[in-house]
Amino acid sequence: MREGKNPQRPEVISIGIGDSTIEVEIAGEGAGLNLGLMFREELGADEGMWFTFPEEDFRRFWMKNTKIPLSIAFVDGGGRIGNIEDLDPYDESQVFSKYKAKYAWEMNRGWFERNGVEPGMAIRLGRKKPNPQSTPG
Repeated sequence: MREGKNPQRPEVISIGIGDSTIEVEIAGEGAGLNLGLMFREELGADEGMWFTFPEEDFRRFWMKNTKIPLSIAFVDGGGRIGNIEDLDPYDESQVFSKYKAKYAWEMNRGWFERNGVEPGMAIRLGRKKPNPQSTPG
């Protein structure tokens, strides 16, 4: 993957919260996990990225090379949201999970608040499927 590029990931996953379900890109493993949403120019209103880690542990994220203001929910292995934090574009200071997290879920800044999503709520994970917006490359 070239510096400054970040294509759509090849898979999405559905996430249910309350009465709603959305689909977000899966960050993947290795380079994809580290790349996250870096270099993206925009993110659709209900688009986001899902990160899965090998084990449940305390997590930290920052916004190196990330242009879009984001909010991040840290989620434990049982699907419960521990905390939600806001992230500023290009800010390399770290935000931390307050509890051990197996997952992290990034959306446009304010999405969680606008949709009534709060710490302590449980999510439902659906199946992975091919991302229709992904282009082989």
